Amino acid sequence: MQVNRQMNKGKLRWAVLALVVFTSHTSQSQTNLRSKGIAKIKIPVQTGWQFREAGKDTWYLATVPGCVHTDLLNNKLIDDPFWRDNEQKQQWIGKTDWEYQTTFNVAPEMLKHENLELVFEGLDTYANVFLNDASLLNADNMFRTWRTDCKRLLKPGANTLRIRFRSPINEVLPLMAKLSYQLPAGNDQGEKTSPHTRKAPYQYGWDWGPRFVTSGIWRPVSLEAWDKARVDDLHILPKQVTAAVASLTAEVEVVANSNTSATIIVDNLTDKSIAAKREVNLTPGSNRVALDFVIARPALWWPNGLGAHPLYSFKARLLINGKSIDETTTRTGVRSLELRQQRDESGKSFTFVINGVPVFAKGGNWIPADSFPTRISKDKYRQLLESVRDTNMNMLRVWGGGIYERNDFYELCDEMGILVWQDFMFGCSLYPGDQAFLDNVRQEASDNVKRLRNHPSIVIWVGNNEIESGWFHWGWKEQLPAKLWDDYLKIFYGVLPEVCASLDPSRPYWPSSPSSKLEDDPESQKMGDLHYWQVWHASLPFSEYEKQFPRFMSEYGFQSFPQLETVNTYTVPADHDIKSPVMMAHQRHPRGNQLIREYMLREYPEPKDFESFLYVSQVLQAEGIKIGAEHLRRIMPHNMGSLFWQINDCWPVASWSSIDYTGRWKALQYYARRFYSEILVSPHEENGNLNVFVVSDRLQPAAAQLNLSLLDFEGNKLWSQQKDIEVAPLNSRAYLTVPLNTLLAGKDAKGVFLFTEVLVGGKQVSSNEHFFQPYKNLSLPRPQIKTDVLPARGGFKVTLFADKFARAVYLSAPNYTGFFADNYFDLIPGQKVEVEFRTGAAIAPNDFRSKLKIRTMADAF
Repeated sequence: MQVNRQMNKGKLRWAVLALVVFTSHTSQSQTNLRSKGIAKIKIPVQTGWQFREAGKDTWYLATVPGCVHTDLLNNKLIDDPFWRDNEQKQQWIGKTDWEYQTTFNVAPEMLKHENLELVFEGLDTYANVFLNDASLLNADNMFRTWRTDCKRLLKPGANTLRIRFRSPINEVLPLMAKLSYQLPAGNDQGEKTSPHTRKAPYQYGWDWGPRFVTSGIWRPVSLEAWDKARVDDLHILPKQVTAAVASLTAEVEVVANSNTSATIIVDNLTDKSIAAKREVNLTPGSNRVALDFVIARPALWWPNGLGAHPLYSFKARLLINGKSIDETTTRTGVRSLELRQQRDESGKSFTFVINGVPVFAKGGNWIPADSFPTRISKDKYRQLLESVRDTNMNMLRVWGGGIYERNDFYELCDEMGILVWQDFMFGCSLYPGDQAFLDNVRQEASDNVKRLRNHPSIVIWVGNNEIESGWFHWGWKEQLPAKLWDDYLKIFYGVLPEVCASLDPSRPYWPSSPSSKLEDDPESQKMGDLHYWQVWHASLPFSEYEKQFPRFMSEYGFQSFPQLETVNTYTVPADHDIKSPVMMAHQRHPRGNQLIREYMLREYPEPKDFESFLYVSQVLQAEGIKIGAEHLRRIMPHNMGSLFWQINDCWPVASWSSIDYTGRWKALQYYARRFYSEILVSPHEENGNLNVFVVSDRLQPAAAQLNLSLLDFEGNKLWSQQKDIEVAPLNSRAYLTVPLNTLLAGKDAKGVFLFTEVLVGGKQVSSNEHFFQPYKNLSLPRPQIKTDVLPARGGFKVTLFADKFARAVYLSAPNYTGFFADNYFDLIPGQKVEVEFRTGAAIAPNDFRSKLKIRTMADAF
């Protein structure tokens, strides 16, 4: 990696400018903080960073927070890692050591503070930190916060901070060579080193993700100066919450230099009142002070769909001799939480109860939204989480093979009422159990529990992903030393529950997902949560979903391809064959394309071309997950959760996601809004009858009208029935049963379908179609679709009419950036459908009309 002399001169000028900016920022920050009367000073160390390959001479501009892959890309030293098959050409990066450095200025008066500390919120991963060429810190955990005293090494004026990152792969290989066994790491797409390193597992590769083993400063760095004491943390612990009163405890952690008297004040910033105040005697080290207080008639925080999500802000102030020394603020929601596990005739329930209300969890599994986490902006978090909220979801499982997400993620979940099932970052592997590793994990857990515990959205801590399944069902127990199970118990039945009980007693802890907490098989359907993968991995038909009766389904899924517009972001036209090397490079499951095609041909004819295959794969995925999701809702309250795998992607790929890497909704995301609707009508064939279920997540009963119509594909009504019903709250049951031989008497099952809908107050709240044969057996005509396009606020309104039944109508406008509010819907003759196209661009109506594309299933074969 060489650059010309002129480029180096430019870099030097840039570094000098950054030093000037940092010095100015330091002075300004001190002035601003002192004007508030706060003695503590916190200064970001984020400018002037450079990086190089260890042992080389040339330095390049670096972005902090960031990682070496993004820095190489920004300096045009590598091509886009996601383009075509570039991933394989860039594996050398993870096997290389790297150095980062910056220079910052420290004013002489700053050195007069009693304490000067550098705080690293995330170092990825094996890092030697030097300040002015003296060793300061050795880090070995991506997920920890590292705070270290640096006063002894600082000097007035310029100070140089340098960090050497050792290859996470090369670091572990000598250790592995000494072992007589190999820790399982089946998803690592290369050397199986990941279990030994506290680093995001997915970055070593997964069956939906690439292998980019990163290094770098992935979270902020700051310099802190303080005297006497500082506020380390403010935790608002709910003790008892009702609609009448919330009894809370503010746990304030203060770190002190010496014995001293102080005053702690907790302000309720939302109500503009002092919640609690206490005189305390601080001792050297950490001091935890509990201040009890109440909120009368609290504004309760509810999950999405059940109520509002109000948030309270609190501030903890530390005063010594009447002077403000430090303060910190936090935001939380007031709600009660219970994981209800009650014995019943089937085993034991697994139900989240919020404010006394049992909540059916509707949602999916969340993975990191980029292979390089620092590229995930708050806007991207917002776009994805709004997509979750707007499709009637109320829970995400933050999966244990990724990262503990940035604060932005949890803050947005709080604001939108999205419950979070939070895994610790362990997945599909076994881990060391030596004391050093256990201590490292304990500190990692403590750092993250403390950081995240004030978020009302988080409702459970879960030890890991699928390790108990691996031990009992994947051959590990038979093939590996028994001591590895003992090591497992030390972490997931020892360290992690101990940390949670100590630091966050208000939330439940669960050892693994799936698990029965060792009361039964980890994949038991009698208790705990379940991952069901016989559909997909074992090629069983989608109808098998309806034979499962779990207590909480936390994983199930099926793959599809992204839209052609997304495929075009990583391919050239010559790659447009699902068997091409580039398309295979963006399909990480070894049998993925084979399985998609196998399932597809059970239901549909062979698609006519590449684009049609992509489209049909999405309809296939959506229809399959619809079968599972509707079944799981029909059997509530026996089952109280449906979290499909997965919501999002970390790169452009064929995967189980419902939203692709670019943010485009697949068919599944549109379908989810229907099958997760607040009230769902779900017709189902059982024992020669058609039972029409209505499921409600509402808190109150609803007077409704249930309408059924048997139609042919020309739109002729052959039979109909209406029934006035009262939809029971938080309940599922069949409100109407029709014998199939009565319904289909004299009819050709290949030429008819049943349309069902529920009206509340005369307005349709749910509709559904039921077909009596697979798609490929249906006698479907080719429809003609007419459209009317009118300008509307923020875009256009598209009205569609069909002369014959049109299946899975898909609208696209490839030339324009925008979003169709509905898609992949059926058009019934005689019924119009209106769809908004939302865009921030100025588009002429005639241009939009000419570029609008409409596809139906009839066009795919």
